[in-house]
Amino acid sequence: MTSLEVTTDAEDSGPSGYAAARLHLLTEKEQSGPPRRAALAGLTDRWLAALFGTACQEAGVRGAALVAVGGYGRGELSPRSDLDLLLLHDGSARSGAIATLADRIWYPVWDLGLALDHSVRTPGEARKTAGEDLKVQLGLLDARPVAGDLGLVSALRTTVLADWRNQATKRLPELDELCRERAERQGELQFLLEPDLKEARGGLRDATALRAVAASWLADAPREGLADARRTLLDARDALHLVTGRATDRLALQEQDQVAAELGLLDADALLRQVYEAARTVSYATDVTWREVNRVLKARSVRPRLRAMLGAGRRPEPERTPLAEGVVEFDGEVVLARTVKPERDPVLPLRAAAAAAQNGLPLSLHAVRRLAAATRPLPVPWPAEAREELVTLLGAGESTVAVWEALEAEGLITRLLPDWERVRCRPQRNAVHTWTVDRHLVEAAVKASALTRRVHRPDLLLVAALLHDIGKGWPGDHSVAGETIAKDVATRIGFDRADVAVIATLVRHHLLLIETATRRDLDDPATVAAVAAVVKSPGTLELLHALTEADALATGPAAWSTWRGSLVTDLVKRVAGVLAGEAPEEPEPTAPSAEQERLAVEALRTGGPVLSLHAQAENPQGEREEEGEGEPEPVGVELLIALPDQPRVLPAAAGVLALHRLTVRAADLSAVELPSAVGPGSVLVLNWRVAAAFGSLPQAARLRADLVRALDGSLDIASRLAEREAAYPRRRGVQAPPPRVTVASAASRHATVIEVRAQDAPGLLHRIGHALETAGVRLRSAHVSTLGANAVDTVYVTAADGSMLSDTRAAEVAREVELALR
Repeated sequence: MTSLEVTTDAEDSGPSGYAAARLHLLTEKEQSGPPRRAALAGLTDRWLAALFGTACQEAGVRGAALVAVGGYGRGELSPRSDLDLLLLHDGSARSGAIATLADRIWYPVWDLGLALDHSVRTPGEARKTAGEDLKVQLGLLDARPVAGDLGLVSALRTTVLADWRNQATKRLPELDELCRERAERQGELQFLLEPDLKEARGGLRDATALRAVAASWLADAPREGLADARRTLLDARDALHLVTGRATDRLALQEQDQVAAELGLLDADALLRQVYEAARTVSYATDVTWREVNRVLKARSVRPRLRAMLGAGRRPEPERTPLAEGVVEFDGEVVLARTVKPERDPVLPLRAAAAAAQNGLPLSLHAVRRLAAATRPLPVPWPAEAREELVTLLGAGESTVAVWEALEAEGLITRLLPDWERVRCRPQRNAVHTWTVDRHLVEAAVKASALTRRVHRPDLLLVAALLHDIGKGWPGDHSVAGETIAKDVATRIGFDRADVAVIATLVRHHLLLIETATRRDLDDPATVAAVAAVVKSPGTLELLHALTEADALATGPAAWSTWRGSLVTDLVKRVAGVLAGEAPEEPEPTAPSAEQERLAVEALRTGGPVLSLHAQAENPQGEREEEGEGEPEPVGVELLIALPDQPRVLPAAAGVLALHRLTVRAADLSAVELPSAVGPGSVLVLNWRVAAAFGSLPQAARLRADLVRALDGSLDIASRLAEREAAYPRRRGVQAPPPRVTVASAASRHATVIEVRAQDAPGLLHRIGHALETAGVRLRSAHVSTLGANAVDTVYVTAADGSMLSDTRAAEVAREVELALR
């Protein structure tokens, strides 16, 4: 028996038969996508039509129709979609009869547990409501008769569509504003790790809005790829409904692998990349369409005034302003000159793009498509003009993004840079990253464009920024893979051998400065010497410094701060000295600040810990506050703790902070030697940068009291933290990878450096410190770096007598710490 026969037989038995047929259809693996959505809509039509016919006879109603609107009206029913229904009647029946008719349709739907969005109106009421409520009018544009008086439905459709077209100059700006507000709330689908397939920008709502614009006859969306993009998003939503059993549109992390499997995709990354590509198509079509709508509306508003001024003559054509060879501005867009021949000018795409970005103008859709269709590939290596135009495009700042996306939409970027295909729409499963890999690279170039005055070779900086993560499309260390790709791309672009080597070095070591500055002891000569050995020249160091900042700023707000910037700047200054021939100085005993010395003296006098809290602020863009270029943002407080040198300081202090729900953003522990006149003994000074996870900061007196108890053993921190964790069950989500603890060999001449990479969690630093204490090693200094959910904590340790650990012993300690964190 075929599935159609099963469906027909099932329908004969009423609601239960419909439910059985529906279940059969949704579990039939051979049918999915548009055919299944259409089949589900058809099955639902036949069931509702039967309900409607019986209900009309029982209620004695004529002159009525059941109308599907919205997605159901388009025949696109996902497994858990709402049924959007309008009961339309001509007003001739009694209100009681209409109410009875409605009840006999709605209640069977509800009894099956189906979501229902329903209304009962006459054509006049429907038209009036549509005129008052934009969402109702949009739904009626897709009205489709299910059963009843077809003439009644046809007349309503004709009227609503005529109203929509007649009121387009008023309604389309309302729709544009509605879409913008939704995008502001939901974000851009193509960059979200847990996107809403319907509401986010570039999702199904925007695709529906484009249909409405086309129905107005005022403008139309670019059609190429749009239907496939809608299908991809609808297929993903279908799979999501089937996997979760819920009417949800949010593609949560914990469901992505199951959704991918339902769609026959390799994994969650393949799913996200497919969804991102579809969203990018919809977003680009949305941008082009609304730009055209606004252009037409502007022209219509100007036309009456021009006619009044110029009489009834022909409206003057907008001027064509030359921007570059073969490129002009026309009516607010960059278009090709009338006489240009793209097939004879392979540099034209880059020249047009650079001109558009430099002038802050959009590239005309027609121009980009003509360039994609007619322009021949650039010779390899590129001519100097092509390379210069690429650098000009990258250096244009924020306007680069829209122009780059226009080229991307028509495949011109991957034609120019074939290696771009591997990073295009590639997700980054890291909360620190705001963008997909490809958009992050473009954003890095945008940020680098603001730093070009700091370097002697802006072109190398901009190209390195564009390529620094290009290796993320390949297995293994992306910096290592990226170095090889960067060499090939830089050679293709036409840089000479020396410049290619510099770009490759920048890509290979783009994380060197930030990782060293935040995870290593800058007072250790080995730290500075290791960086100098890699960088080799002042020019490369200068470029790497700017690239480091651009990369971090393009990553997200958690990746850069004044504090991080100051550490990198300090490191760069020290490395520059070594490259200039200055020998790195051996570290001298730390000279305490006035505040540290005051606390240390008090700690020696009292024999216990002394605390000080200072509010901190910073500008995330690294601008100087006194210049008035940006408002500083609060980042918590600086917490100084001074106490006589003794065991268990780090685990005790870190544990107390965790108990008080303080997030450690940075930490440094060092021994301070005071002048002999102050008194005997060494004092430990802990410099913490902390912020309250929620609520207000605790008082210093409470922190001190708990620290005293933790040091004397009367406060069991481990038990308290365990109790709290047990009281708050873990949320469902992606399983974090296990912690990894390694020894950084040759990273210091005075101590053994152990690096801990783990999921950030309350009490993490306490557990690390406790493990080190248990291992019997002495902590010399600690450097905490937290990026989103990831923590990278570096500790400098020695044996009890102050000597470095042997390789074997260091490996044992690292293993003990790793086991303690599992």
